[in-house]
Amino acid sequence: MPLLPYALARLLLFQLDAETAHDLTLDAIARSQHSVLRKVYAQTRVSDPVAVAGMEFPNRIGLAAGLDKNARCIDGLAAMGFGFVEVGTVTPKGQTGNPRPRMFRLPQARALINRLGFNNGGLEAFLANVQQARFRADQSVKPMCLGLNIGKNASTPIDKAVDDYLTCLDAVYPHADYVAVNISSPNTQNLRSLQSDAALDALLGSLSERRERLAQKTGHRKPMFLKIAPDLDAEQIAVIAHTLLRYGTDSAGQPNHALGVIATNTTLSREAVQGMEHGGEAGGLSGAPVLERSNAVIRQLRASLGMGFPIIGVGGVLSGSDAVSKLDAGADLVQMYTGLIYQGPALVREAALALKAYGEASAHT
Repeated sequence: MPLLPYALARLLLFQLDAETAHDLTLDAIARSQHSVLRKVYAQTRVSDPVAVAGMEFPNRIGLAAGLDKNARCIDGLAAMGFGFVEVGTVTPKGQTGNPRPRMFRLPQARALINRLGFNNGGLEAFLANVQQARFRADQSVKPMCLGLNIGKNASTPIDKAVDDYLTCLDAVYPHADYVAVNISSPNTQNLRSLQSDAALDALLGSLSERRERLAQKTGHRKPMFLKIAPDLDAEQIAVIAHTLLRYGTDSAGQPNHALGVIATNTTLSREAVQGMEHGGEAGGLSGAPVLERSNAVIRQLRASLGMGFPIIGVGGVLSGSDAVSKLDAGADLVQMYTGLIYQGPALVREAALALKAYGEASAHT
């Protein structure tokens, strides 16, 4: 277990504005991750190996993209016991994102609102940090899996977005266990339009073709996961599922482990936080209010995609039972982000143990 009770750290951090606390925490992890000081947050990883999308995960709980946008803290996050960590979103060129303030806590709802806007240092700095990570060096244990999340620059017109995604895919592919394609952030203008039928088909067609070239070049065929929004109606989800099946199944109609889906990103809905301080701020809402909305999308995706198609469930995981609800809905793996901010590293172990118990129980029924 971590040496420092997170409740104490949270008490101090929550006295600061949300983004300042976020930056200080990441700085602390980045500076301590290769020293004895990481014992403050390190804990033993729960062993619950599972194969998904052709990859071997040491357990089913992961960190969602958005926390470590510049891939500075991979080893520190690995020490918290995650089975996989996703870093980014990275864009071809560095960008500052939207003006501050742009990150707000809603403790009453155990939620956050952010409109950061893909703030990151760009591909060159991102890859330098990824290459410095040491989590794969210890051959005595199965390393966690690493996902690299890619997006487009705010200055890139939406009709040229594919170019940015291809640039990022070329760069991150050799260093990733899987690549996540973020087309669902609400904080980059028009980005969610890429989830529509024709735009999604064009994007996945281009990315799939480029990924096959990279697979031939490197000798490794790495999965891509498409990250979608929770603010989709049944018809929109059906369109996305149909497109995923077209690119993610083989000639016999079986999943080819080439493509998966991450459900979901943050929501634009404010139904659960009306009247709360900061509840009306623009941006994406994450945390407890997204749990059921995300699970509903997962359920429809599983019904449309069938068994075996890789789904990562994310949104509203603040307890072990929340994590299990994602598997109940049809997910194969689970991610957290806001829950880590409210509950601390102990949530990683709690969720991993709950998912392991669920898997063991399911295997005996």
